[in-house]
Amino acid sequence: MGPNMEIPNHVAIILDGNGRWARAKGMPRNYGHVQGAKTVEKICEEAYRMGIRYLTVYAFSTENWNRPQDEVDALMGLLRNYMKTCLKTAAKNNMCVRVIGDKTRLDEDIRNRIAQLEASTRENTGLHFQIALNYGGRDEIVRAVRELAKQVEKGTLSPGRITEETISEALDTAGIPEPDLLIRTCNEQRISNFLLWQLAYTEFYFTPVAWPDFSKEELEKAVEAYNNRDRKYGGIKE
Repeated sequence: MGPNMEIPNHVAIILDGNGRWARAKGMPRNYGHVQGAKTVEKICEEAYRMGIRYLTVYAFSTENWNRPQDEVDALMGLLRNYMKTCLKTAAKNNMCVRVIGDKTRLDEDIRNRIAQLEASTRENTGLHFQIALNYGGRDEIVRAVRELAKQVEKGTLSPGRITEETISEALDTAGIPEPDLLIRTCNEQRISNFLLWQLAYTEFYFTPVAWPDFSKEELEKAVEAYNNRDRKYGGIKE
């Protein structure tokens, strides 16, 4: 990458293609999820080295509960292990971890691990790493609206004082800058209910590479593509 590259402050990634990647290798889907988790670890380090300060990954959506039960169970098992690994990685890399999404549907032991991970990494000043778990963009907005409605009902907020900032502060991502770049792997070109409010001005980058094969080089390609866009006026630079 060139020395004058502008590095996006916040990159969001829709991790797609774990299952397809595994199937192409004649392996079960869950093998793809395990490899995908390893890629997350690797990309966290590469992103921080590159100067990216915030990284948000879409790990489990509100729609993922509709997958076959054995796959959901395996994903939850993987999540438990990942929380342990993430605690070590965060300590080693000074990473600040936050989980966004509706945690109420997750098992109690996973919720406890999330609380422990967030509490122990809160003061870390390295990469700000957000994991979207049981997350859906519309669900997040619904929960934020309910929260604001409660404040109006209590009389602590008047409807006329609700602004974009008020709504942003009621979302799971309160205090996190909006993404500059969204990457989606495995050639899908949809938002899939991810960060609907936050992606209003984000640049999108789609790649055919499946998530388990996503590498430092692929991240650099995405950042180069981001640099070739004219952020002010939209479209590609002349």
